[in-house]
Amino acid sequence: MTREHQHQEPREDREPLDVARLQRRLAEFAAARDWQPYHTPKNLVAALSVEASELVEIFQWLTPEESMRVMADPDTAHRVRDEVADVLAYLLQLCDVLGVDPLAALDAKIDRNERRFPAPE
Repeated sequence: MTREHQHQEPREDREPLDVARLQRRLAEFAAARDWQPYHTPKNLVAALSVEASELVEIFQWLTPEESMRVMADPDTAHRVRDEVADVLAYLLQLCDVLGVDPLAALDAKIDRNERRFPAPE
């Protein structure tokens, strides 16, 4: 892993991160601001799409080679991390609202893809 990939924002607490803990933090954040009425599946999917588009915008006019070096520029790297966080936040909130375990969903999808697309022998 390169130095650029290792740099992350410092965390004030040092409890281990996991999906459930992050979902609780997101829910508490929204509840403290009375945002839950707006966190419907439709609104969360729309917000997820917008944030994913903002991530795409960073890479939009880069060559494939430039896109591989995007984390080398500290300002761009910060933008990428922020947009990745926004995408993940909305995805985790959507999963929470719908009762979807995102890790189980991904695990099941990988299983299906391994059957659909077997590795060449």
